[in-house]
Amino acid sequence: MTEPYRLTASQAQASFKDGSLTVEDYAKSLLERVRSRDSTTHAWAYLDPELVLKRARELDQLPPEKRGPLHGVAVGVKDVIYTKDMPTQYNSPIYEEDAPKVDAASIITLRANGALIFGKTTTTEFAATSVGPSHKGPRTANPHDPSRTPGGSSSGSGSAVGDLQVPVGLGTQTVGSTIRPGSYNGIYAMKPTWNSISREGQKLYSLIFDTLGLYARSVDDLKLLLDAFQLVDDEPEEIFNVKGAKFARLTLPTPEWPEPEPATAAALKKGAELLRAHGAEVKEVTLGDEFKPMYKYHLQVLSGDGRVAFLPDYYGSKDKMHPSLIDHVENKEKHTRKDQLKAFDGLAAMRPKADALADKYAAILGPSALGEAPVGHDNTGSAAFCGPWTAMHMPVVNVPGFKGENGMPVGLSLVSSRYRDQHLLRVSREVGKIFEAEGGWERQV
Repeated sequence: MTEPYRLTASQAQASFKDGSLTVEDYAKSLLERVRSRDSTTHAWAYLDPELVLKRARELDQLPPEKRGPLHGVAVGVKDVIYTKDMPTQYNSPIYEEDAPKVDAASIITLRANGALIFGKTTTTEFAATSVGPSHKGPRTANPHDPSRTPGGSSSGSGSAVGDLQVPVGLGTQTVGSTIRPGSYNGIYAMKPTWNSISREGQKLYSLIFDTLGLYARSVDDLKLLLDAFQLVDDEPEEIFNVKGAKFARLTLPTPEWPEPEPATAAALKKGAELLRAHGAEVKEVTLGDEFKPMYKYHLQVLSGDGRVAFLPDYYGSKDKMHPSLIDHVENKEKHTRKDQLKAFDGLAAMRPKADALADKYAAILGPSALGEAPVGHDNTGSAAFCGPWTAMHMPVVNVPGFKGENGMPVGLSLVSSRYRDQHLLRVSREVGKIFEAEGGWERQV
């Protein structure tokens, strides 16, 4: 018999419906998994087992006709998102033990749909640095090799979902903080279209880029979340087949992106080969010159937004802030307001062009990370390959399935145009079946 903690959210729901599993027993199995693995992964910033079991029992007591679409789905929440019954500390000494009695809009939505809010997962400071979570206790580790980072800034959610401690997790992405950990931890990760899910009650770094991110071990679980958040495409749902579909594969390196490491280069090559072997057309595509300033513009906007976001904390507790956040507020890069406007307007002009390119294909195939998760916990890895899609506000899914030279998971990104999130999930489901079966990586934990 499969241990309940190994079930995806969709599988657990099926067991709740047929009466073979209660939410309480499911929660107990997850808590035991956390207990046995937390000393290795350190994925949780806050977890109260008694509160989890109390909520689980309440869900079990609901009659079937009052159970929501997410009934019993256990969700790990990145600790930059307000939860009324748990602290929200941002991995910052400024907010240690801080516990606002309010839910973020995303949490209100999940609770209304029957989700079990499980606990708060670790993050880098304010989800805005590349230094691994470490304000209190050991740094969060990659479950597949604890000597390596799980990525950031959504470190805990990526690690916890990758380690079967919770089936679904919430992250955030300002550059690459959802997609990169998805690749490093061997799980599905989605950055939906920008502003398609409310960010009220979520610590902001950049109003222009911040997006709620989603983690799961199956596309079906991602769809449960998208449906709860009412992400609906304009076009009707259609069955997607890889055979006969057209994909674009980005030619790397580009002037704005670094050279991929061998693991990612091999995954991109094999991914394209697998799609072709299953009857798809894969066309090599190079981004035009009009996209060349994209990364520079992204950083300029980020700098300006960071000056605004962290100014109150700077005034109140500068001595407790990470130097990189202080640099934002003090504008150490000396970006002018004119630079900021040029970047803001330049990115806005690029977005319809990026949409037009993506609309020619089922999806754009690209890298999710430079390579395997780096060794060490002081740095959470490069987000260079994720930033452009964040800047373009486009939906992205990390699809796992490939293996690097050190046996670590490597994922690839599928990208579509804005507000085609459900379409992208349908593509990711079929592509994921191929990559997981034939990509070469197998889950060990």
